Amino acid sequence: MAAETSKRSDTHFVASLEKAMRVLEAFGSERPRMGLTELAHATGLDRSSVQRVTTTFHRLGYLDKDSATRRFSPSIRMTELANAYLWSDELVQRAMARLIDLRQTLGETINFSRLSGSDIVYTVRLPSARTSYAAMIAGRRVPALNTSSGRVMLAQRGPEERLACIREWPMQRFTPDTVMCRDTVRDLVEEAAETGYSIAENELQMNELAVAVAVDRSGEGAIHCSVSATLWSRDRLKREVIPRLRDAANGIG
Repeated sequence: MAAETSKRSDTHFVASLEKAMRVLEAFGSERPRMGLTELAHATGLDRSSVQRVTTTFHRLGYLDKDSATRRFSPSIRMTELANAYLWSDELVQRAMARLIDLRQTLGETINFSRLSGSDIVYTVRLPSARTSYAAMIAGRRVPALNTSSGRVMLAQRGPEERLACIREWPMQRFTPDTVMCRDTVRDLVEEAAETGYSIAENELQMNELAVAVAVDRSGEGAIHCSVSATLWSRDRLKREVIPRLRDAANGIG
């Protein structure tokens, strides 16, 4: 409510643009294509507003429209926005060579993520042969508290801020083993603060072990390696993967 009041009182805030962005942000893995009624429901906007916004984005080239179903979907031009971001992110640019080297050395999935509010966003994804399509796509947003990357980045903050985030940030269940107890998450974050790494098991998908190391003490980003839990153990991760992640993180930071 406070945020909405602040927006309304800000004379530089363009409310119509916010509504337009809500339409673009409504699309995702669970809703890749939508008609006007679906978009109105997803955004909370009335159908006439959605029609004006989608017509504008369609004419600008940011939305495609199926002539048969009349449903909209993001167009290939949307990738240009992601491209612009990646060129502007100096940390990602510094990280790329080391991420590629890790992928070639370990032969496993390597990701680079950034904190965005209470979520992490995967900005670089270098898959292994076993990686699913969903786990290859950059831009995926996941609650930070449910990931090794998010926990290790949060661990770089001060103790009071860590506790406040653990109390307030949202969580989401992805598998039967996803940790949903905030006391347990607190212990995992505190462990990451002591060790400099965080391990998650079967939390985003079953039979997956994931380990992450923050790139520097500011917690601006994290390198994340994902392996098969049927082929790797925690001890092997600590022995073979974590030292390489630390070396790469030190080189980037």
